[in-house]
Amino acid sequence: MKQRRVGSVMTDDVVSARHDTSTEDIARWLAEYDINGLPVVDAEDRVIGVISVTDLERGRGSGAGTGLLTAGAVMSAPARTVRADDSVVRAARLMCACGVERLPVVDEEARLVGMVTRRDVLQIFARRDADIRQEVIDQIVVRALWLGRQSVDVAVDDGVVTLSGHLESSGAVAVAVQMTRQVDGVTAVVNRLTSAREAPYCGPV
Repeated sequence: MKQRRVGSVMTDDVVSARHDTSTEDIARWLAEYDINGLPVVDAEDRVIGVISVTDLERGRGSGAGTGLLTAGAVMSAPARTVRADDSVVRAARLMCACGVERLPVVDEEARLVGMVTRRDVLQIFARRDADIRQEVIDQIVVRALWLGRQSVDVAVDDGVVTLSGHLESSGAVAVAVQMTRQVDGVTAVVNRLTSAREAPYCGPV
């Protein structure tokens, strides 16, 4: 089962700065677009750094006037980036590890193609329980396990999925639980499935 990719949630209309863009302009853009950071790119749109409100404040604290500073002087580099085909889960983990709220999205040559924010990521993990249940039934019970829709009882409460019922083998139970854990928005899986025999599951995955 494929998890959602960064490209499906990112914003592709991105405000960016160049190395020589004044911090005065950047401060104005941050306020105008109501954002707290933006990427810095070179002449070929490759991401070379990021600049945030914190970076601007640190620049002001250096004693130089805002209009005298440039993005290159105060940006954080190298920039932490993700690819459009990276999973949303990977982007979320990187944000948490780096303590940032937004990441530039780049192509295979490190050129800027978008921006993904913590809010974009949280929207994925805040899916409705009904939507999660429908995906588990359609994609796992029916398509992966080749079972009827009523073969497994799927209950979802605040992202916690409870699977109940009786399957042919312990291998099928393992597949059902593992695939359910990978569904976007699932925070935990409660396994109440039983099996007829301890045999490996040989069906499609």
